[in-house]
Amino acid sequence: MTSFSDLDLDPKVLEAISEAGYTSPTPIQEQAIPHALVGRDVLGIAQTGTGKTASFTLPMITILAQGRAKARMPRSLILCPTRELAAQVAENFEIYGKHHRLSMALLIGGVSFKDQDKLIDRGVDVLIATPGRLLDHFERGKLMLTGVQIMVVDEADRMLDMGFIPDIERIFGLTPFTRQTLFFSATMAPEITRLTETFLHNPVRVEVARQATASATIEQSVCKHAPSRKDRSETEKREVLRRLMEAEGEELRNAIIFCNRKRDVDVLFKSLQKHGFNVGALHGDLDQAVRMRVLSGFRDGSIRFLVASDVAARGLDIPNVSHVFNFDVPIHSEDYVHRIGRTGRAGRKGRAITICLPHEAKYLAQIEDLVKAEIPVVESPLGGGEAEAFRPEATDRREKEGKPSRSRRGERKPRARKADREEAQATEPVTAEAATPEPEEAVAAPAPAPVPAKQEAEERSSEGRSSRGGRGGSSKGRGGKGGGREAPVIGLGDHVPAFLLREFKVKPSRSRSEAEQEEEDATA
Repeated sequence: MTSFSDLDLDPKVLEAISEAGYTSPTPIQEQAIPHALVGRDVLGIAQTGTGKTASFTLPMITILAQGRAKARMPRSLILCPTRELAAQVAENFEIYGKHHRLSMALLIGGVSFKDQDKLIDRGVDVLIATPGRLLDHFERGKLMLTGVQIMVVDEADRMLDMGFIPDIERIFGLTPFTRQTLFFSATMAPEITRLTETFLHNPVRVEVARQATASATIEQSVCKHAPSRKDRSETEKREVLRRLMEAEGEELRNAIIFCNRKRDVDVLFKSLQKHGFNVGALHGDLDQAVRMRVLSGFRDGSIRFLVASDVAARGLDIPNVSHVFNFDVPIHSEDYVHRIGRTGRAGRKGRAITICLPHEAKYLAQIEDLVKAEIPVVESPLGGGEAEAFRPEATDRREKEGKPSRSRRGERKPRARKADREEAQATEPVTAEAATPEPEEAVAAPAPAPVPAKQEAEERSSEGRSSRGGRGGSSKGRGGKGGGREAPVIGLGDHVPAFLLREFKVKPSRSRSEAEQEEEDATA
């Protein structure tokens, strides 16, 4: 078996490794370190928990042992996707480089710019940063990247995700073309591999295991649960989680519980806390001081269970995690490999349990297709017809039933049954028109009695209002044509003044000859 002494590392680095308790390198370390020491670009792919961080930190310390950093010009740069991973890489450098006088700076969000500027002004050999904070310092004129000799991208598949590509391209453009570049990740999709060809020059591809495979020391299972009612799915899901945790007994020393959304992290955290579990929460919206305090508490054992988003799924090295629970099935199948990789690290045994509801079955199928294995199914603690609910035809039927019919304007249009329509017609009140007999059946009515003038005015006013209201009303009476009665006054509401209803005489118009005769008499 190869030992670290066979890898041509600096003697002081070997001393630090021995003091840390490591005796032999992992496969990824054994293959990647020699290429990195001779200055080759490396594309490293390995399972989580196999020591990828040491694969680039050990050769970097050996190479940087000679030389001195200049102010504001770091000699090496390590990019990490999350603050927690960046802080963890910094801790590894402190362990492996404690016998060297290499300076280091950690640039992450949530920390004062002033303190970070002081470290950069002194000159740093190793700069560990997240892309956003690194560009903030550069735009403020506090940092130059023209002196970078070695550049590392940790968790490359996440860093090269759609949201990070513009920042990564810009940072690479600020570094020298002659730099040495190292990419490390647990997964590397083909389209991401093509992207790395832009950044790496004739790289050595080191792949110690098939991509997207979990460690053999992790026992995986999935608990399929069909809720009794749709509105109780989240409540029952939390109860399933609690019962699964209780069923593990003493084997459950601690666990990380992953949720897809930050909101679900907060809800589940409060629920477990309410039921007496020693739990902490970790997601991207928390302050950096809170995140570091929670993570530190989980590492030292003061916090037993950690409810987290995918911010804790990448690269965090907490060796003694016994269990990982996927409260939500990850939408991106690659995230499943990273999540369960938080347990079963460094050859230890671990257990990963995923809770799957019927609407998440499609994501579970994608995961099984990625890992090229069928995950064993365990019975739901709450029981129920899981097998029937998770059949493909049942899933398709639920999706079709879940889509309501819509009208042309996008409004929901309820569908009435034929029996309901017939019942509605049977119970519909009879209108005045329907109650009126046919003309031939009508009986001759007596002549109406004389109506007083005031009552007649009120009747005429009400008739005018009825003729104006409604869409189905007749146009007669509006223009005064064909109605047989005078058109009512519009705009006075229910009350019409009596003077408007009085009849008045109009003088007859005179002929032109009479008007001329009167004019001649007046001028005579």
